[in-house]
Amino acid sequence: MPHNHPVIAIDGPAASGKSTVGKLVARELDFLFFDTGALYRAVTLAALNRGIPIDDEAKICELAKQIHIDLIPSSQQDGRPYTVLVDGKDVTWDIRQEKVDAHVSTVSAYPGVREALKHQQRRIARQGRVVMAGRDIGTVVFPEAPLKVYLDASPEVRARRRCEELRARGEHADYEEILAGVRHRDAIDSSRATAPLRIAQDAVVINTDHLTIDEVVQEIIRLAKERQLVNA
Repeated sequence: MPHNHPVIAIDGPAASGKSTVGKLVARELDFLFFDTGALYRAVTLAALNRGIPIDDEAKICELAKQIHIDLIPSSQQDGRPYTVLVDGKDVTWDIRQEKVDAHVSTVSAYPGVREALKHQQRRIARQGRVVMAGRDIGTVVFPEAPLKVYLDASPEVRARRRCEELRARGEHADYEEILAGVRHRDAIDSSRATAPLRIAQDAVVINTDHLTIDEVVQEIIRLAKERQLVNA
């Protein structure tokens, strides 16, 4: 018997393919795809745009409480999986800029920011039929999720994929710079005091180094059917 409000939690380090895979799993199962990283990116972008220093924790935590972030199904045909609005303004592609990449781990390490965004994430997840991708979905945001997946890949593979993604959109991408950034984000994400990146005890770990995107997607769909989150 399928669950009434199935949530599939996909966690993993920076650039491990959570968004790409989550998007495809959601599309195939007719679930809403919810990339929680977009919320942290939105707060980071808002801080940069307002000239708030990234190391001013108090101001950034206050900002996270004040701004209104919406994540809605996409109505645009430009490759976006969803539309991100900050106070009504479309920032879907702006939050993917390299300047946001450089600071999002610092911002998301602030306990006040995580607390402010956690409630919104849970509210969206409780609507059910959601694929949630992030760093702490299975451990903190939705520990009761009936299916938790942890996607892993080496820093080199992740940097190469991020490079290809940026170049495909016509943006400049320096592999060495991106690799250094990925390693830096791993260090911050794994060592932060609040909700560090770790694998939930009951998560299924999938290493994607030598798997195609489709192979990863099909494995998650198989697990969802096995756990009766969707009709087999």
